Amino acid sequence: MAESAESSKDYFVTTVNEDHDITCWGCGLRLLLPSYAPVFKCGWCGAITNQNVNKPESKWLWGRRLRDRCFVIILFMFILFVICGGVWAVYPVVFSISNTLGIVHSILTVILAAITVSTFCLSAFRCAGTPPTVVWGSYPAVGKGDLENYTFCHYCSKPKSPRAHHCRSCGSCVLDMDHHCPFIGNCVGAANHRHFIAFLFAAIFSTSYVSIMSTYAGLHIWPPVKYRSLWHSNSFSSNIAIQAFKEIMLAFASSAVQLSARGLVLVYLFISSVSLQIGLGLLLWQQLGYIYEGKTYLGHLSSQGSGDDRIEEKDCQNILRFFGCPYSISRYFPSLRNSPKRHLK
Repeated sequence: MAESAESSKDYFVTTVNEDHDITCWGCGLRLLLPSYAPVFKCGWCGAITNQNVNKPESKWLWGRRLRDRCFVIILFMFILFVICGGVWAVYPVVFSISNTLGIVHSILTVILAAITVSTFCLSAFRCAGTPPTVVWGSYPAVGKGDLENYTFCHYCSKPKSPRAHHCRSCGSCVLDMDHHCPFIGNCVGAANHRHFIAFLFAAIFSTSYVSIMSTYAGLHIWPPVKYRSLWHSNSFSSNIAIQAFKEIMLAFASSAVQLSARGLVLVYLFISSVSLQIGLGLLLWQQLGYIYEGKTYLGHLSSQGSGDDRIEEKDCQNILRFFGCPYSISRYFPSLRNSPKRHLK
């Protein structure tokens, strides 16, 4: 390709390397680059092109989906076991103590079970978030800046917005993707992030109630604990304390052997519920921390990987906006008003 210009009867000729003649995937216009650039941005539509990215293989997609389905089935069966096992183990104990206590326990059990199962289903089986559909590939249809900072997804073979991320486990792009959770078999994105947080809250409250009721019922059916008294001496020493501790543990172990099947179920429910409280509590704290900062988990990783040292605005309005609270609530937070913060990718 050659260009000529006439000035004072002099002709200047320049050549352009064909390797630098690139077509923008966003608008279809041909771009002349001064030198080879692996990543460049179109000056018309704003689309970003990465010439070094090749379409990767996705032969293990079926394996990841099978793994997710197995996790979902296992978790759902565990939820049902906690509900049914808790009702079977605790129900006769609380009703033998008081009918009023039994009725209150039954109502709370139904409410917590319904909320936990419904939020789990919404998180697991609802679409995580579909990126908006845009026109691309043709100059007359694509206006100036219509694809600002869009990239091309080589997995889906379509444009990907700056707020979207491709999940290789789900095989699709997800808007405002936070992470892929194998336990719900789905991504956590713009469409189900609230339901996922609600599921964490419901699961923590439910497991807390299970641990309290299993302890309460277990104390009523636990066999008597018999151990020798080691406090006959007025002096106290570390050897006596260790011996007393061993004696108490041995007494509890001896009484645990005499537990019925109902008692063993109560012990398992207590241990599993406390373990879940710790794990889910840490996950919920992390999630609320990112929401408070106006970020997603992947956005946090991207900012660290790119060396972005921008100070994000931490604001309680981010949490209120995330849960869709009305603007009238912001009058209770006068110092946090008019925050433009949104989820960042």
